Amino acid sequence: MIETAPRTMQPCPGPDRQPRRPAFVMPRGACDCHVHVFGPQAQFPFSAARSYTPEDCTAEQLDHLHATLGIDRAVIVHGGAHGTDNRVTLAALDRAPDRLRGVAVIPAGLPRRTLEDMHRRGMRGCRMSTVVSGGASFAHLEGLAAQTFDLDWHLVLHFDRSTELIDVAPLLQRVRSPFVLDHLARIDGRDGVDSAAFAMLMRLLDTDRCWVKLASLYRLSAEPYPHLDMLPMIARVVAHWPDRIIWGSNWPHPICPVPMPNDGDLIDLIPLWLPDATTQRLALVDNPAALYGFAAIA
Repeated sequence: MIETAPRTMQPCPGPDRQPRRPAFVMPRGACDCHVHVFGPQAQFPFSAARSYTPEDCTAEQLDHLHATLGIDRAVIVHGGAHGTDNRVTLAALDRAPDRLRGVAVIPAGLPRRTLEDMHRRGMRGCRMSTVVSGGASFAHLEGLAAQTFDLDWHLVLHFDRSTELIDVAPLLQRVRSPFVLDHLARIDGRDGVDSAAFAMLMRLLDTDRCWVKLASLYRLSAEPYPHLDMLPMIARVVAHWPDRIIWGSNWPHPICPVPMPNDGDLIDLIPLWLPDATTQRLALVDNPAALYGFAAIA
């Protein structure tokens, strides 16, 4: 079984604090389906078992970012630096329950009342990772699926290597829960559409329970912005299952091994990836509303 990455506690630089206003105008109700909040550490301490140490990147700073970018809704994915202590994410959700949802990092076996309280406050999924330590690994997958299925939660898988998708696919095909493949399942521009991992991603999409998140692709490209080597994979996925695609900025871009992107530049990739208004609305508005339970936008 794939386990969580070993602890190294590397320092983690913060995001570009001067996001530019993008040229692309987001549709009303657009959702950023992948952001994190960290700290402030004085109120929400980091986990001693963490594998990285970010700067404080607060809910208020996230609000400023989304006001600049023209984004109405967001999904806060609980960050690995806080381990399985979800208080920072829950506190952020409490600030704007109509426009925010969350993805928790939890072990299997939490009391039912704890899960129900998380659900009431906006949590709609749980994440497992082989990238960061101190959270939940894929060894928890079947237990978490069973425990959260009747809450209509989905599973989120955060891969260190794209080949891990092949290893975990039998579990995903066995459970009943919907599942999200973070960051295009870590399939990079060198892997491409002919890789075994991409073939598996396409087979999993045919289960009709699989969602693919277009986020953090700047880390997967072997080319500079606008990362054209990612386009063949994006186009194939969008053409095959346009109603199973979601988009995220990945702010504040933790564990970023490439030059820190400006979030305005990331927004301006959207019309390159999703060239028509119908697909843009699906990925940015309608698909997130269906997956996370937001109110429909007329």
